[in-house]
Amino acid sequence: MKRTQFAKQLAAAAGLLLVSAIPDRTCGQSLPPAPVETPLKTIPSAKRAPDPLDDFAGLSFTDDQKVKIQQIRRDIASRMNAVVRDNKLSPDQKEAMLEGFQRMERTQVYQVLTPEQQSEVRKKILARRKAAKEEKEKQQSPRPQPFPQPPSGR
Repeated sequence: MKRTQFAKQLAAAAGLLLVSAIPDRTCGQSLPPAPVETPLKTIPSAKRAPDPLDDFAGLSFTDDQKVKIQQIRRDIASRMNAVVRDNKLSPDQKEAMLEGFQRMERTQVYQVLTPEQQSEVRKKILARRKAAKEEKEKQQSPRPQPFPQPPSGR
């Protein structure tokens, strides 16, 4: 699982570098054919990343924090829109980049919080992870135990 996560992060970083390295079109270039809208691959609900601000729900933000969080959300939303509109990326690349942007958003919002708020968010995250682990263990069927071997005493 960690390898998959690392591969997705690597793809997201490579995509960001690729997008930023492409020069803008000059006036003399012709336009490409009309793009065909490719739907994004949906993430299965079991693996879907939580809403970026679910862990922050219920916190009381100061006015300064609210302004900073709105700025972070606008910045990330504009980046995500650019990825969605980019027709050079495959659906898997888009999905990886969008997930990366969601992680970036959560990290940046977390950094805006006070230490007490960060502690509360960490508790929520740990509780969510524990519940997910218990659900996963509950869904797995118990393995049948092998029959015990008779003692080999002749």
